[in-house]
Amino acid sequence: MSGTAAPAVVQPAGQGRAALQRRARLLAWATIAYNTAEGAVAVLAGVAAGSVALVSFGLDSAVEVLSAVAVSWQFTGKVDPQLRERRTLRLIAVSFIALAAYVTADATRALLGGTHPAPSPVGIALAAASLIVMPVLTTAKRRVGRGLGSATVTADATQTLLCAYLSAVLLAGLLLNDLLGWSWADPAAGLVIAAVAVREGVLAWRGEACCPPTDTPTCADHCCAPPAEP
Repeated sequence: MSGTAAPAVVQPAGQGRAALQRRARLLAWATIAYNTAEGAVAVLAGVAAGSVALVSFGLDSAVEVLSAVAVSWQFTGKVDPQLRERRTLRLIAVSFIALAAYVTADATRALLGGTHPAPSPVGIALAAASLIVMPVLTTAKRRVGRGLGSATVTADATQTLLCAYLSAVLLAGLLLNDLLGWSWADPAAGLVIAAVAVREGVLAWRGEACCPPTDTPTCADHCCAPPAEP
């Protein structure tokens, strides 16, 4: 390794930073609107079909809403938003862990009980739509988060990307159950969602969730490190 120091992150100032903060709030509210509808449809369809994966996906949408609300709150008021980073990330982390615990228990019960979820065309359509919407929101959030140097905004972007991955897992589980009659695929998809939720919860607690796998090792130093306590 060379002895050259990593370049410092240049923080936008004045109107530029204010514009990024407004954009962060708008993206947060767009996420709230979509995930509220997504979560409601997923839970209702999941209960109707007896699908652990769909209900789990709907609950994950609720965590996404909580995360987006936290981001919107972070940039509201006169207090320096960096002072709120740690508390917001911890709230997101606890929500993920709670989600994982519930989904694991429900999926395990379904696997041991041999339940057979009914086909869910609504769930399949919802998962396919989220595979389109979530990556678009992720890209926009990540740009804003890096521009602000905000661990919370970029962690929220990673959660949105996680939602896209989970949409693919959900879609696979629903299709396998619908087309091939593999009833175990539905709770198995739920367990995958739970496992990913645990990972993201731990990373958010550590303040590392904003770094995607393709980022350089210095990402954590510049973006993901939790701010010092005031």
